[in-house]
Amino acid sequence: MAKGVDFESLVACHYQSLYQFAFSLARDEADACDLTQQTFCIWAAKGHQLRDESKVKTWLFTTLHREFLGARRKQVRFPHVELEQAAAELPVVSPASFNQLDTGQLLSALARLDEIYRAPVALFYLQDHSYLEIAEILEVPIGTVKSRLARGLGHLHRLLTGGAATSSPPRQPEL
Repeated sequence: MAKGVDFESLVACHYQSLYQFAFSLARDEADACDLTQQTFCIWAAKGHQLRDESKVKTWLFTTLHREFLGARRKQVRFPHVELEQAAAELPVVSPASFNQLDTGQLLSALARLDEIYRAPVALFYLQDHSYLEIAEILEVPIGTVKSRLARGLGHLHRLLTGGAATSSPPRQPEL
């Protein structure tokens, strides 16, 4: 931590104002608590890097805001959907085939995907990149990324479930 900044006094001094800011952003008590706690956890890990102690408050508020934005981006990318609402979109996978699946099988099936589908699937699901980031990395339009992800996932599903695997999976609706 920054020299001369005691963690407990820092929390006592800034917790309430950070929580109020978090609540104004998140509009949810539990999310505000989580954001505030995460901010202090980051301070505990990285606060020692701050050279100017007069900027502690600014650092804490900036960190909390960045955490909020990161959580929102994740929420947009991976929205919460009730199972009943998404039941029609879920593939039918037998419990026996699911129990037999392991990481090795998944990576092996991913390696058998055509490169055109493998790259976006790996970037999205294994490297946690957004559609926009994938589009920039692969230098293709964002619609192409979405289409390749949908097709790649369909093809990957067929490879994993023993369905007919073709080099060109049938067109699926875009995500």
